[in-house]
Amino acid sequence: MAKYIYFFGEGKAEGNGKMKELLGGKGAGLAEMTNVGAPVPPGFTITTDVCNYFYKNNGKFPSGLEEEIKDNIQRLERAMGKRFGDSENPLLVSVRSGAKFSMPGMMDTVLNLGLNEKTIKGLIGKTNDERSAWDAYRRLIQMFGNVVMGIEKSKFEKLLDGKKRKKGIKFDHQLSVDDLKDLVVRFKEVYQKETGKNFPSDSLRQLKMAIDSVFKSWNNPRAVTYRRLNKIPEDLGTAVNAQAMVFGNMGNDSGTGVGFTRNPSTGEKKFYGEYLLNAQGEDVVAGVRTPERIENLKKEMPKIYQQLKEITTNLETHYRDTQDFEFTIENGKLFMLQTRTGKRTAFAAVKIAVDMAKEGLISKEEALMRMAPEQIDQLLHPILDPQAKIEVIAKGLPASPGAASGAVTFTAEEAVEKSKREPVVLVRSETCPDDIHGMDAAKGILTARGGMTSHAAVVARGMGKPCVAGCEAIQIFEEDKKIVVNGKSIKEGDWLTIDGGTGRVISGKVPTVKPSLSGDFDTFMKWADKTRKLGVRANADIPRDAKMAINFGAEGIGLCRTEHMFFAPDRLPIVQKMILADTEKERRKALDKLLPLQREDFLGLFREMKGYPVIIRTIDPPLHEFLPRREELMVEIALMKERGKPKAKIKKKETLLARVEQLHEMNPMLGHRGCRLGITYPEITEMQVRAIMEAACTLAKEGKTVLPEIMIPLVGHINEFKNQKAIAVKVAESVMKNYGVKIKYLVGTMIEIPRGAITADEIATEAEFFSFGTNDLTQMGFGFSRDDAGRFITDYLSKGILKSDPFQTIDQDGIGKLIEMGIKQGRKTRKDLEIGICGEHGGDPESVKFCHRVGMDYVSCSPFRVPIARLAAAQAVIEDKNK
Repeated sequence: MAKYIYFFGEGKAEGNGKMKELLGGKGAGLAEMTNVGAPVPPGFTITTDVCNYFYKNNGKFPSGLEEEIKDNIQRLERAMGKRFGDSENPLLVSVRSGAKFSMPGMMDTVLNLGLNEKTIKGLIGKTNDERSAWDAYRRLIQMFGNVVMGIEKSKFEKLLDGKKRKKGIKFDHQLSVDDLKDLVVRFKEVYQKETGKNFPSDSLRQLKMAIDSVFKSWNNPRAVTYRRLNKIPEDLGTAVNAQAMVFGNMGNDSGTGVGFTRNPSTGEKKFYGEYLLNAQGEDVVAGVRTPERIENLKKEMPKIYQQLKEITTNLETHYRDTQDFEFTIENGKLFMLQTRTGKRTAFAAVKIAVDMAKEGLISKEEALMRMAPEQIDQLLHPILDPQAKIEVIAKGLPASPGAASGAVTFTAEEAVEKSKREPVVLVRSETCPDDIHGMDAAKGILTARGGMTSHAAVVARGMGKPCVAGCEAIQIFEEDKKIVVNGKSIKEGDWLTIDGGTGRVISGKVPTVKPSLSGDFDTFMKWADKTRKLGVRANADIPRDAKMAINFGAEGIGLCRTEHMFFAPDRLPIVQKMILADTEKERRKALDKLLPLQREDFLGLFREMKGYPVIIRTIDPPLHEFLPRREELMVEIALMKERGKPKAKIKKKETLLARVEQLHEMNPMLGHRGCRLGITYPEITEMQVRAIMEAACTLAKEGKTVLPEIMIPLVGHINEFKNQKAIAVKVAESVMKNYGVKIKYLVGTMIEIPRGAITADEIATEAEFFSFGTNDLTQMGFGFSRDDAGRFITDYLSKGILKSDPFQTIDQDGIGKLIEMGIKQGRKTRKDLEIGICGEHGGDPESVKFCHRVGMDYVSCSPFRVPIARLAAAQAVIEDKNK
């Protein structure tokens, strides 16, 4: 017969701290504390297996569980010398949830189970404290009614607040015995009215109903949301802990509190916590009274304080990590109710990890595993002032971390102009490449459409700017220059705040605080760099981004997108002339004007990189993206005609419209772009390679080391690459001859089309490096539009069709197999083939670990994600070693 319950008490437990999968974090912690001799009230844990059985069998429990509960209640009665439901010497129990991973406040708790009209008399007789007994009874009805039966808390709180107002008192503990007796009667009336049933008087029935409700709370909305946000698997289930009650509300020699062995905000090695005398556990966190700082306990109960400090210090040493603990003092006796690994800020996580390694409590490798790579975001971006009061009006996707406030603007041009006078937030239905200058000028970007790898998201991350994307709750009326959110109108110029780390959109201006990087962070990252094998480069298009990348520890540029340079106001007209040209001669004339500008761009990048490799991708997007939008031109021409504008100007616009019409494509992402443009217009590839090589040769003549790598995008066939490589090599050799220098350069390709991965062995006969463009590879492999998939991906995630968004984390079972195939095939042909990744996945920790496992040489990501990738790469090595 399966064992579903594990007992703990009387100095020994059937479980231990390693059984989190089965007993949950709380149950495993209680068992371990019991085994190491901490004063833990006895109890038992119902395993997570029961929770999973419960959900697989329509809310039914496995056979034999009821008898096992009764057997363990009897064990608990013997351990405590009390009887459950007894009118003379009653045993009371609490029921709490406890999953493998801590989910604070997400699931349910019920205290004081076992109280009824008979047992309360026994409790009064044993404790000689009538007030505490009636206080415990009213709390039971309130918690049971809310947690088990779903009665709104406010129904009870209204009566409680009304009683205090009538009596002219402020706090619960000031209520008299008669006040509490009256509240018990009135709470039962609320219970009966709301449920149509009397409050259950049978103690065992109370317990069973409470256990049932805690298992149900595994799937309450807040728990489901918390798991989704923290990537906790849905199938873990929660355990249920039933534990003998101890009372902190028995007078001024009793109390309750919570604490940490180190400060969870700063990481300082200092006893940290709060407590209340004459109170029960929920009073500390519910804010019904202002708790005391734990240092004050040293004055009020010095022996208890010393015992608590010794126990928790021993627990930290035992677990070798910061502990979050709960305790109760009953009539001058200390009881430990919980210990678990303490949650902490990113600042605290770094300090605690470094300090514990220096103290010899953990190794450097263990220190590196103590911090989730994603937490580093908190250290690099401005965050909202935690003390500020805010009004959240909508929520979108947390596309790029950080927080920003600014006046609302609706166009890139307005953003540039208005940013000269005040900070702005650029609000768009979705952004496109010609919004780049406005995005650069804005403090943050908010879009109504698009996903985590949409244009807005990718560019914002590259810039290190906050972005909330795909916020479908906002309606944008560009003509009226306003946004409407749930009936609230926000006009151009009104202030708005976005939190790119959470996706929140907040009304008005909210102050931010800038995190500071400490010496501990530098130490921590040096340990990571010594451990990792995977190189980390950055996606950077301009010298400013390159400098930032170097400061964050990048070892080169893995992707420079040359087309972003074309959108600068002084260059766009030249690019448009090149596109509108009817002959090659006219195109070359425009390209000749662009050449020195591009050369200067590359010179700046090479100087900042100081000898690190720089991968520069030739033009990728379709040409129509550099021209005005078709619909906008049509409207503009109609208005010009209506207003009688000069025919010559109208003719010029009509010529532009004709070219836009000519370039218009039904599916531009699969259209005339990437290497296909270079094949049709080889002069574009020639100009870009010439600019790259002239910049490199200029620095080489100055005696500086330069490592240019020319990347041809969107190659799906070996002959496409041969065509573009031939142009690149011819131009490169010519430039080196003219400058009288010889430098090492590579010509490689971006593997972003499934056929490119499948035929990688052929392509590697010519290509000297591969860089996997996982944004497009995912898009084409799944057949998902990355700009539109956000509308249904959430359904795929909530219904379990996908475990994670494939545009955020590499789909290792599908797209990952294409990548593995490409690496294996490519290196079969060319053993020294340099291989990396340059999609946004390069900054996703799970994807970085995948890149390590499949044998890539480096990952490349936006500058602000470089430290995240460095830590994830180190953790990949440690995880391999531990396996």
